[in-house]
Amino acid sequence: MVDIQLVRDNPEKFKEAIAAKQKDPNIVDEVLNIHKQKLELLLQVETLRAKRNEISKLGKASEEGKKIKEQLKDLEPKLTEIEEKFKQALYKVPNLISEDTPIGKDENENKVIRSWGSLQNFDFEPKDHMALGIALGVINIKKAGDISGSRFGYLMGDIARMEFALVQFAFDTLTNVKTLKKILEPIDQDYSVKAFIPVIPPVMMKPEVMAKMARLEPKEERYYIPQADLYLIGSAEHTLGPLHMDETLRESDMPFRYVGFSTSFREEAGTYGKDTQGILRVHQFDKVEMESFTVAENSIKEQNFFVAIQEYLMQSLKLPYQVVQICSGDMGGPDYRQIDINTWLPGQNKYRETHTSDLMTDYQARRLNTKVQRSGKTEFVQMNDATAFAIGRTIIAIMENYQQEDGSIVIPEVLRKWMGKDKVESGR
Repeated sequence: MVDIQLVRDNPEKFKEAIAAKQKDPNIVDEVLNIHKQKLELLLQVETLRAKRNEISKLGKASEEGKKIKEQLKDLEPKLTEIEEKFKQALYKVPNLISEDTPIGKDENENKVIRSWGSLQNFDFEPKDHMALGIALGVINIKKAGDISGSRFGYLMGDIARMEFALVQFAFDTLTNVKTLKKILEPIDQDYSVKAFIPVIPPVMMKPEVMAKMARLEPKEERYYIPQADLYLIGSAEHTLGPLHMDETLRESDMPFRYVGFSTSFREEAGTYGKDTQGILRVHQFDKVEMESFTVAENSIKEQNFFVAIQEYLMQSLKLPYQVVQICSGDMGGPDYRQIDINTWLPGQNKYRETHTSDLMTDYQARRLNTKVQRSGKTEFVQMNDATAFAIGRTIIAIMENYQQEDGSIVIPEVLRKWMGKDKVESGR
């Protein structure tokens, strides 16, 4: 949620940003009009309440007092109604965009910032992850389809073990101050190297809290459990973000950093016919996510740190990738600045998204009422979230980049201590 005072002071700036995000800028005029009505009605109600209190102090009833009571009985429900209408309208206003965000309509106008790694020249025709997985018996889509339906899959044998090796690698990295200091040095040697707190978060959440996270819409992407009135999360950050809901944090304790592992669920509505084969785009998948809470002046620095962590993880796996600045039309409504990592998949002969990093500024914090106490006053915190590992997509990248001519898959050296071997040769 944006600051209404900022909207009032800079309506054209918000209209430009909303248009750049391919949304309807007329929402600004709608919000300002409802806000004006709200203020007018609030003034009437507060004036009547003040008069009622004056009469009450006299200690006796009067015709005027009865009249005020009737007026309030009529106006107070209207005020409640317009306050809710205003909140819902303000919820529709997207965040502003950073100065370095490219202006563009869709993903075709995203900007590659840098690339890392050399694309491997295979002396054989590389296979995609499904051909490899079926041959090795480590991915079973057919049986999952019989049992659960389309867009589900079994990970088996050493590929199942690889998932937990990736989780362990991510957790070890993000909880190690020495490693974080090494990652941070090129960015800012004086910035906080405070370690991440590991979390296994709930995978269900209340609709009103998901709405505060600005993640409830589009609802067709969510799995809903009617009897519990709960939604299944689409990422660990959905339940990591509200960890400090309705709290005021101390500046001396910041930044707060969390790394969470969870299963995630998405309907993938509107993607039928797209990536239907394999485990790239499925209804159920596992992720390791980062979430942090900072003061305003450190928010972009924190996001850059998150991206540096993502790059460290991918470089450790020796997977070629591109760092991509997402353009205005391709980024989410709550995002102020979005940076993705796309990893090379030889089986598809293209780069595909494996990581995202979202700077929300105080957009979510205003909805969640998460503040920080500093210099004798309170202000809303700034929030960042980012992928450490989207497990399924990272496994795809490893399988396709590390495949051998005999169909086996070399295990990245950094994962071998958890897997106890250097090659995947069979799921049995």
